[in-house]
Amino acid sequence: MTEYYNYIKALHLIFVVTWFAGLFYIPRLFVYQIEAFHQPSPEKEILGKQLKLMAKRLWFIITWPSAILATIFAVWLLILIPAWLHQGWMHVKLVFVLLLILYHLKTHQIFKQLQNDKVKYTSRFMRIWNEGATIILFSVVFLVILKNSINWIFGVVGIFLLAILLMLGIKLYKRIQDKNPEA
Repeated sequence: MTEYYNYIKALHLIFVVTWFAGLFYIPRLFVYQIEAFHQPSPEKEILGKQLKLMAKRLWFIITWPSAILATIFAVWLLILIPAWLHQGWMHVKLVFVLLLILYHLKTHQIFKQLQNDKVKYTSRFMRIWNEGATIILFSVVFLVILKNSINWIFGVVGIFLLAILLMLGIKLYKRIQDKNPEA
């Protein structure tokens, strides 16, 4: 079965990429849905209907299938190389995978709310929420490449710096958008 390792790994990576593509784009659609919800009629209804359809297709045709397939191929890889489960970097990675799954499930909850016209979050919150997947992705990629959970402590500092830069970028964009709504 190990002769198939590289094929399984390639498929795992492909579905991780498409999963993250969905997780990166769906909160942007949520931002647009929330902003459309506050528009006057008929814009609200026209935009809302189109954005709901786009979100539904992205979520159920790309994001969910990719999450499931990425997970299946990941488990398959762990079955092929169970020694990884005894390595510290893998323990840390699995914590981030758990966070990613929780992020995905919470995003699904937000998706269902917006599909039912229940707006519980601001567009600004969704812009910040959008960065959660980015932080997880950075963490996992560095862990997998470095395969070292001890040096990862330095990575934590980098991740916090990345998060701070992302938040500052969001604030800067908000200021620019306040001055020019078409930006």
